[in-house]
Amino acid sequence: MASFIQKMTNTTSGVASTILRIPVGLILMAHGAQKLFGSFGGYGLEGTGQWMASIGLEPGYLMALLAGSAEFFGGLALVIGLLVRPAAAVVAFTMLIAIFSVHFSNGLFMANNGYEYALTLLIVAVSLVFSGAGAFSVDKAISAK
Repeated sequence: MASFIQKMTNTTSGVASTILRIPVGLILMAHGAQKLFGSFGGYGLEGTGQWMASIGLEPGYLMALLAGSAEFFGGLALVIGLLVRPAAAVVAFTMLIAIFSVHFSNGLFMANNGYEYALTLLIVAVSLVFSGAGAFSVDKAISAK
């Protein structure tokens, strides 16, 4: 078990991952808070669930709960630097779903509700899966033990 934890928390990166994960984590938390709590002009679980059901992601409420939780708690994990690799993998998967279920048919650019933003988050998340949390993280402290 200790070997598994060591592999999950190991980081091969210095400060760069730390600089990348904190602002992206905060942005993800804000988007998750929109879906979960209706914060920042969001629709909350009920409204987001109804919208998700309307585009074919059923059951809508559950899909809203999963997407909101992946963004909010995944973002929180990135900010703290705790279990960054698995959190980033969940975020990456969530962004893939967002790209192909919502944005892809609109093209690349955000002006048309395209996928450039979700693609950027996907790329950051995949990068963090490979690099880990970075020098200033809880993961670094755990893996050092």
